[in-house]
Amino acid sequence: MIKKLTVAVLATLSTAALADINVGVSVAATGPAASLGIPEKNTFALLPATIGGEKVNYIVLDDATDPTAATKNIKKLISENKVDVVVGSTTTPSSLAMMDVAVENETPLISMAGSAIVVEPMDDKRKWVFKTAQNDAHMATALVQHMTDKNVHTVAFVGFADAYGEGWYKEFAKIAEARKLKIVASERYQRNDTSVTGQILKIIAAKPDAVLVGGAGTPAALPQKVLKEKGYKGLIYQTHGVANNDFLRVGGKDVEGAFLPVGPMVVAAQLPADHPVKKSAMEYVTKYEAAHGKGSVSSFGGHAWDAGVLLQNAIPVALKKAKPGTVEFRRALRDAIEGTKNIAGAHGIFNLTPNDHQGFDQRARVMVTIENGTWKLLK
Repeated sequence: MIKKLTVAVLATLSTAALADINVGVSVAATGPAASLGIPEKNTFALLPATIGGEKVNYIVLDDATDPTAATKNIKKLISENKVDVVVGSTTTPSSLAMMDVAVENETPLISMAGSAIVVEPMDDKRKWVFKTAQNDAHMATALVQHMTDKNVHTVAFVGFADAYGEGWYKEFAKIAEARKLKIVASERYQRNDTSVTGQILKIIAAKPDAVLVGGAGTPAALPQKVLKEKGYKGLIYQTHGVANNDFLRVGGKDVEGAFLPVGPMVVAAQLPADHPVKKSAMEYVTKYEAAHGKGSVSSFGGHAWDAGVLLQNAIPVALKKAKPGTVEFRRALRDAIEGTKNIAGAHGIFNLTPNDHQGFDQRARVMVTIENGTWKLLK
C-alpha cells in the first residue's frame, strides 16, 4: 500500500514538473563579450517565476563568447533540459551558430545580438528566430543623419572581423551612399586584438572627416584610444554595441566626445515624460539598479529584459493551444511571439510580423554623446 502511494506521489510530481515552462539561456558571461553578457545573465534573475499561471525555470549557461560553445549549450538545453524556448546568444556569431539546432528541433530562439543577419532575410531557418536588439539599419540611419547634420563628407570604418563588423559595414555603407557620404577607408580587427595601430594609421592617412568604429563591448574602445593617441581630430562614432559602463571605464578620457545611437533605455531618466518608451524603460532600470546598485544598468541587460517581455506576452497565448514540454507548445509559442503587437519593452515598442522578427521602429533609438564619463542624450 505504501509502495503504491509512493509511486502515485512520484507520478504526480513528475506530471507537475512536465507542466513547468523551461527557458534555456546562453550568454557570453566570460570572454571578449563578457561586459555584454554579464548584465544579460543578471537580468534573468529579475524575470517572473510564473507566467500564465505556470512555473517558469530559467536555465542559464555561459558560452564564453565562443560560437562552438554556444552550439553545445543549445544542444544541451534542448536534449537534457527539454526547454520550450532558447534565449541567446549575446553575440552575432554565436547566435548564428545556434540557429540550425533551433530549427532542427522546432524550438523558438530569441537572440540578443545586434546584427540584422540574425533575422534577415527571412527564410525557413529564420522563421524560428527572433531578436531583441535593434537592427543595424535602425541605428545606422540615425548615425548617418547625425553625420550629415555635422557636415561630414568623408568617413572611415574600422570594425570587428566577424559577422557584427561586416553586418554594420554593409548597413552603414548602404545608407551612407544614399546620403552622399564617401567611405575613404575600411579596416578590420579581431575582438581579442591588443593592437590596431596599423589599421588606424591607414585610416588617418585617408584624412576622413569622421571615423565609425564597428565594434561592441570593451574591445571597441581600442580603435578610439589609438585614434586619440595618433592625434586624430575628426569626429568619432561608435555603434550601440558599446552602451555599457565597462566601455566607459576601459575607454576613459579617450572615448569622451564620441557619438552613438542607443536604445532609449540607456538614457531613460533623461527622456521627456511623453516618450513612448520611458515608462517601460524605467521599470527595468529601477528593478536592475535595486538589485545591482545605482548606475549599474546597461543596454545589453535591456535586451534580456525584452526577451522576457516577449515571453510574458506570448506564453499565455501559447498555453491556450498546448502544454509546455511538447512540440505543439513550441510551435504555438513561435506563432505567438511572431504575433506580438504594440508591446512596450525597455528599448522600444514591439510590432512583429512574419517578415519582421525584430519589430522596432524609430522609437527604439536616440542619439547620445559621451560626456564626463556618462551618456548624454542629444536633444
